[in-house]
Amino acid sequence: MSRHSISRRGFLGAGAGTMTFMGMPSMRALAGERPIGLQSLPHHKPTAKRVIYLFQSGGPSHVDLFDYKPILQKHHGTELPDSIRGDQRVTGMTAGQKQFLVNAPISKVAPRGQSGVTIGDLLPHTCKIADEISLIKSVHTEAINHDPGITFINTGSQIPGLPSLGAWCDYGLGSHNRDMPGYIVMLSQGNGKNPGQPIFSRLWGSGFIPSSHQGVQLRGGGAPILYLDDPAGIDRVSRRKMLDDIAALNAMRLDQTGDPEIATRNYQYDMAYRMQASAPEITDLSKEPESTFKLYGEDARIPGTYAYNCLLARRMAERDVRYIQLFHRGWDQHNSLVPHLTAQCKDTDQASAALVMDLKQRGMLRDTLVVWGGEFGRSVYSQGGLNSGRDHHGRCFSMWMAGGGVAAGRMHGETDDFCYNIVKDPVHIRDLNATILHTLGIDDKRFTFKFQGLNHTPTGVEPTKIVKEILA
Repeated sequence: MSRHSISRRGFLGAGAGTMTFMGMPSMRALAGERPIGLQSLPHHKPTAKRVIYLFQSGGPSHVDLFDYKPILQKHHGTELPDSIRGDQRVTGMTAGQKQFLVNAPISKVAPRGQSGVTIGDLLPHTCKIADEISLIKSVHTEAINHDPGITFINTGSQIPGLPSLGAWCDYGLGSHNRDMPGYIVMLSQGNGKNPGQPIFSRLWGSGFIPSSHQGVQLRGGGAPILYLDDPAGIDRVSRRKMLDDIAALNAMRLDQTGDPEIATRNYQYDMAYRMQASAPEITDLSKEPESTFKLYGEDARIPGTYAYNCLLARRMAERDVRYIQLFHRGWDQHNSLVPHLTAQCKDTDQASAALVMDLKQRGMLRDTLVVWGGEFGRSVYSQGGLNSGRDHHGRCFSMWMAGGGVAAGRMHGETDDFCYNIVKDPVHIRDLNATILHTLGIDDKRFTFKFQGLNHTPTGVEPTKIVKEILA
């Protein structure tokens, strides 16, 4: 048999096992098979099978939404004490202010449910799931601007180019669903600030990890994924034969160059082929009962909204997609705090709570980890006049988790009376990511990928600690 007449069956048989790609034979990718993850994982018994990350881009205000400090009403309109500010770095937007006036919460923050988890009136639906979540009030980051902050919490570094946490999870654990990517991303725009901060595709990129593990973005309108439909005049049989022929050519090229991205490309071609059937089915809500839209809100009927994406996240979780991430823009309230923060909460509150309740009633919350939060919080002092807005604040902010082995109805960490500094149990964003990985059965420091002579981990070289206090 000549090199150029090799058959698909022949190269799959002869080439299998000749090269290792991401812990699996590369020919599996050339045959279109789903990456199965590393044999060394999981490191321990996981409590979560999948993650749904509700990323609130722009910096939700912990002062107005979660961090209960009744003394702030007394200090409203007074200068923030120098003893509290300390040497805190501030952004260029407020560095030149002559006054840093305390701006009390714009609505009541109070203990909710039997657990007493503190949540603001702006989130009435989240108040109803207070006994289902663990609220971390002491998250912190070094980043003070949006892009470095979002990059940091999603990749472990403020410098772009590293793999996202979702890509790491897909690389390490693989997927049980061969017809859908292991990492799916959806975007939405809120009414709190329009347009919100830009969201770059590198936030779900794979960095130096093979690109088959990067997130796949679903579009909010029209076809879920561009170029997913077959061209006019091309039927499924012809498409399959074309892909098989391309796979044969790619096998020859892989043998010549040893470039694993060749196998990745073939896998992506085949995944697109399978998604032609699976993706439209997931986005078809026609069989969802009216009770679903009563739970999530009427916006769940509208493609591209946050509520719609939350509902799709549940449907993807049902189909064992490993890592589902929603990016919702609009949380950057530098001015018009009252109307814009109110609008942003209205966009997100019902659907976020609905997702948790929906998963619970389906028996899926116990093995699905839901994460809610942004890149940093907001300043207790006002940017501009009182009630005008709040600046960025990375020194402390709040995030919550639910399900997937996380304790229900618990709070962790404390800030000072001004929601400005952490006074107990700090949780760095690296610790947060390490804890997410822990629920999936992964030890972040034992999970490595060698690149340019270094054994990289998802959380960098700095020490991390698992936030065991929030685990069930």
